[in-house]
Amino acid sequence: MTEPAPVSRHAERTSFLPFSRPTIGDAEIAEVIDCLRSGWITTGPKVERFTSDFAAYVGGRHASAVSSATAGLHLALMAHGIGPGDEVITSPMTFVATLNVIELAGAVPVLADIDRRTLQIRVDDVARRIGPRTRAIVPVHFVGQPVDLDPVLDLARTHGLAVIEDAAHAAGTEYKGKRIGSFPTTSVFSFHPNKNITTGEGGMVVTHDEAVMSRVALLKFHGMSRDAWKRFDRAGSPRYDVALPGYKYNMLDMQAALGIHQLPRLDAFIDARRRLAERYQAAFRDLDALILPEPVPYPARHAWHLYTPLVNVDALTIDRDAFMAELKARNIGVGLHYTAAHEFSYYRDRYGWCPDDYPDAHFVSDRILSLPLYPALRDADQDDVIAAVHDIAQRSAR
Repeated sequence: MTEPAPVSRHAERTSFLPFSRPTIGDAEIAEVIDCLRSGWITTGPKVERFTSDFAAYVGGRHASAVSSATAGLHLALMAHGIGPGDEVITSPMTFVATLNVIELAGAVPVLADIDRRTLQIRVDDVARRIGPRTRAIVPVHFVGQPVDLDPVLDLARTHGLAVIEDAAHAAGTEYKGKRIGSFPTTSVFSFHPNKNITTGEGGMVVTHDEAVMSRVALLKFHGMSRDAWKRFDRAGSPRYDVALPGYKYNMLDMQAALGIHQLPRLDAFIDARRRLAERYQAAFRDLDALILPEPVPYPARHAWHLYTPLVNVDALTIDRDAFMAELKARNIGVGLHYTAAHEFSYYRDRYGWCPDDYPDAHFVSDRILSLPLYPALRDADQDDVIAAVHDIAQRSAR
């Protein structure tokens, strides 16, 4: 059992502590320099290597590196033939890109509520939302815990639906002993700087379906024939075919140079995040001001992308936003992951959604915050966070 961090020490920080910071080592820097000196900085051999390594790590059959997870989700929807008139079921507790790409594909997002304890989508509510126009389910593995995939896959088989996992938070996450990316689905990962590994920006599409991957490969680079980047290599041909109109969603070798060396460190990064999260859990266990994250009730490996307690506003004289402002006033960085997507003006106005249409998502959306969590976070800095939270809770208690 992890011992709680001390809470008695509280001195004002003189420097700002970010809520997230990437861990970049000498090997990553050297690989980027090698890339720059090689003269090959766009999509090339380093992207190929990183893609192959990542597919092997997650246990995926086919993979394609892309410019972002947002691009990857868009490509995955298009590759599965999702378009106008189709409905796609997903969670309101996600970065809004999940809904945006459904709209950009011409389809309609349909929301299913979450479990306010684990923050994962409720499969029973997904089942209730399936209709004649439903074509896909996009479960979101929120903050590094997995959705209960078995019943989701059962629903998909019963109703003939695609499952496209929003795995932006889930590099290294496991469900019942298997890594996300190894299931008969299409999974999309993110390598944004605040994720568990980073390529600056970037993402990866992983799928068991060769036809889906072939379409992703075409769509991500102008509809040009696969591996068209090799036309500039000595053994390549300058000729290529364009099979369909595509996008410009490819990853660069400069980005993959980071990923090549980040990936072997992922498990150690997750171990460090878990240790820090356990220190938070121990330090806040008896604090009425916070509602702590709960584990899912099935076997899982939590990747701890974020540490996201809820502010118990009923126990305080201030709301979540004021709590966040108090932390920042003490030089403690904090994030908001996320405002529920159905509460943004575009989606509220377009679909007439009200906050209480998804009561658990609304409850979480009004209370959630992200405290600093990254592998290089020092215990002394985390102790400052813990002390600040306790101080604010004491000063604002009802």
